[in-house]
Amino acid sequence: MRNKKGNAKLARQTSPKTGKAEPLKMPMESTDTIDFEIIELLFFSYRDFVSDPDAILADIGFGRAHHRVVHFVNRNPGMTVADLLDTLKITKQSLARVLKQLIDSGYIRQIAGPEDRRQRKLYPTKMGRELALALAEPQSRRIERAFDGASPEVREGIKAFLRGMRNRPNARAD
Repeated sequence: MRNKKGNAKLARQTSPKTGKAEPLKMPMESTDTIDFEIIELLFFSYRDFVSDPDAILADIGFGRAHHRVVHFVNRNPGMTVADLLDTLKITKQSLARVLKQLIDSGYIRQIAGPEDRRQRKLYPTKMGRELALALAEPQSRRIERAFDGASPEVREGIKAFLRGMRNRPNARAD
């Protein structure tokens, strides 16, 4: 049985009537359709990729949500709040707190749109640009170390793989 996204539906066994489940002592093995080594490499590479920015952000009382906002506003100065919500695939409520902290701390400026005053455009400040660069530098060094000695074709292959991992509009993970 599958849910709306096509993923297997699993039931949580929290009822006291289920009894004691038998522990499985053998590890899961890769199959023709599941490659656990790739899954684990993605887990570990993501953990390490975000570790340096996480430490920088923790020192100023921010987290990963702040990182994403600072990154995309710096990459797209003048983007609207609606564009940012769409890019990050988060709710207004989730963004509101993070954005307020970044604005109040002087990293982001919010300016009413010239035609429609209800439209809110986001711009990095000098401090926001410096933060974005400080967060990107250790990530860029990590990427360059991983690419060390790789041909341009290998780099393009990795970029194609990463693009393929992104969700596409109206698509589901098969």
